[in-house]
Amino acid sequence: MTPPAAEEEEVPVSVRLGGVVPPEDPEDWSRPLTWVAAIGMLAGPLAAVAWIVFARPGNASALLPGTLFVAGALVAGAVLTGSTQIGRSWAFAGTLGAGLFGALLTVVAGTVLGGERQAAASPALALSFAAAVGGAAGALGAAIAAFGLGDLLRRERRWLPSAAVGVVVALIVARLLVEQ
Repeated sequence: MTPPAAEEEEVPVSVRLGGVVPPEDPEDWSRPLTWVAAIGMLAGPLAAVAWIVFARPGNASALLPGTLFVAGALVAGAVLTGSTQIGRSWAFAGTLGAGLFGALLTVVAGTVLGGERQAAASPALALSFAAAVGGAAGALGAAIAAFGLGDLLRRERRWLPSAAVGVVVALIVARLLVEQ
């Protein structure tokens, strides 16, 4: 028989102090909302990859429809991810987090697929960056709108006004960045 002090040493300190709550089921990929959130986070980067692969931009000094499409897809995906969350704060955090994650992957896609010897000279990178910054700004606008509408509308209905606000902000910011 082991002494009580030895038994306590085998149990982690956090369990002895009562700080550990047994985890519920971790991310369950069989749930549809998990897939919706994942697709939402990847909408902007996938749009950027498709745009660069199928219609590579050749000039970074003009605003191209692909730039606006990628910025809009980034916001729409972020809003889609945020709409899977219950509650105002979670909707805000989910929308903004998905927008920032998508913006980062959009810039990575522009860098990797740019096709130039110097990444800094790549029109694909410049326009992907403009789309990413516009999309991130739009995601912030959409997150604020989702937070404001959290008590007024159910989560199934707040995505459309949030997306509308976010897309308008994204298009304005992307246009300002490219046409300076």
